[in-house]
Amino acid sequence: MTYAIDWPARAVAAAGILSLLALGSPRANASPLDFAQATPAPAVSNPAPATPPGGTAAAPSPRGPAELSEARIADLRTRLQITAAEESQFTAVATIMRANAQAMEALLADRNKDTDSTAVGALRWYERLTAAHAEALKTFVPAFEGLYTTLSDSQRKTADAIFAQFARRPLPPKSR
Repeated sequence: MTYAIDWPARAVAAAGILSLLALGSPRANASPLDFAQATPAPAVSNPAPATPPGGTAAAPSPRGPAELSEARIADLRTRLQITAAEESQFTAVATIMRANAQAMEALLADRNKDTDSTAVGALRWYERLTAAHAEALKTFVPAFEGLYTTLSDSQRKTADAIFAQFARRPLPPKSR
């Protein structure tokens, strides 16, 4: 039996996970491809309807790593309430997020050219994907740390809440 693997969807999901490191939970209107393994957004007591009163549908969510990255950058800027004094540090973070998204786009393009659909091919692809993720974090973390040091206490609390989900990941159950 042969299983078709949707590599573009997996790569976009991986890029979404990478962006998740920068911004926390996805927006309520995010598509399943945006964050396949993301933690759900907190419940809103009075959520907005999916279709506005005028009858037009909400804007579609971003599809590729670059578009997703731009949405996440804008969301991070808003949630952290970046000031003019913090702009240069935030710009450095945004630049790295964009570069990481471009690297993910290139990796996706390479995967689309690959014809190896074996289990070993899938594992090698996953190896490349996780290596790219690790490299992206190596550049992102120092830049974000530079921004974090410039933030007010209130902004730091917001950033801490955005990233807290990584500290609360449950451990796998112990085997007997």
